[in-house]
Amino acid sequence: MLIRRPPDIRSSDITSESAYWNRRRFLAAGAGIVAAAALPRPARAAAREDDKPTPYDVITTYNNFYEFGTDKSDPSQNAGTLRTRPWAVSVEGEVLKPKVFDIDDLLKRYPVEERIYRHRCVEAWSIVVPWDGFPLAKLLADVQPTSHAAFVAFTTLYAPDQMPGQRSDVLSWPYVEGLRLDEAMHPLTLLSTGLYGKPMPNQDGAPIRLTVPWKYGFKSIKSIVKIRLVREQPPTTWNIAASDEYGFYANVNPNVDHPRWSQARERRLGEFFRRPTLMFNGYGDQVASMYAGMDLRRNF
Repeated sequence: MLIRRPPDIRSSDITSESAYWNRRRFLAAGAGIVAAAALPRPARAAAREDDKPTPYDVITTYNNFYEFGTDKSDPSQNAGTLRTRPWAVSVEGEVLKPKVFDIDDLLKRYPVEERIYRHRCVEAWSIVVPWDGFPLAKLLADVQPTSHAAFVAFTTLYAPDQMPGQRSDVLSWPYVEGLRLDEAMHPLTLLSTGLYGKPMPNQDGAPIRLTVPWKYGFKSIKSIVKIRLVREQPPTTWNIAASDEYGFYANVNPNVDHPRWSQARERRLGEFFRRPTLMFNGYGDQVASMYAGMDLRRNF
């Protein structure tokens, strides 16, 4: 079974979250490994003038998290069985200092920032989320990638007793994802631990998830337990399930349609009309240089 298109949501069904409309500029790590660890710098505001954050009750009740079911309401209804303490995240592979982080120690080690990001789902709907998290680059800098590290592979918790969706064969479990090392080190790439100033809800990927705003939502893997730096491009769950529909890069691209629907326009949850989809989800000024010279139709 593949990702399904969502039903319409009326704007009258959505509660306002005006307290979070005041956007903040955020500090981001530099692009290089050393710079990322040592030289935080101001970055452009993540949201445009019309990017009003999606209400908390929508973000937490309308989710893709197949470990808890395939319907959008399943994660919020079923994720209460997930136990997020104790929780460990191992960082290993092509690194000089592999380490297993306890989640609470990790939160103390890396100060949390708020960043408001746009997100675009492959199903042609979008949201705006005030995330709390820290740049993945900071963690990677601490474990010191070797010269052989070219990609970063991520793995979600596998626990069918806690995640009832893993008892089905809808996908190959555990869920796995990957980024190129330069994508992982980019200042916009976050490890997110909360939203709207609150701890991460289980249905949104507690206790820690990836957030990559210029890629389709399925790249932002949830409930991470392993980060492994590797030499070769790692397998990814949706690419395994349907390689003709879900590529490794998964950059938001209005010019490359999904085989079953157009990606040229999107509907922001809570809005009636669709809006044009932006290349790289509107983050092209920050990320396009990483793909210079690539055929983004072939490398979708």
